[in-house]
Amino acid sequence: MRITVDQDKCVSSGQCVLNAGAVFDQRDDDGVVELLIPEPGPEYTEQARKAAAACPALAIHIEE
Repeated sequence: MRITVDQDKCVSSGQCVLNAGAVFDQRDDDGVVELLIPEPGPEYTEQARKAAAACPALAIHIEE
């Protein structure tokens, strides 16, 4: 699995962090998504998928 994020699309809702806090974070100044683990292991697969599905801006992209 490979994850990319489009920070320009991000609306700072925080759903990524709520669903996969080990994979995503938010910038302190504006809340925009930060990708911590671009190629997460299997222990984070389900969380990362939930985060992508919950993103209201569709700013998280997952390649299998």
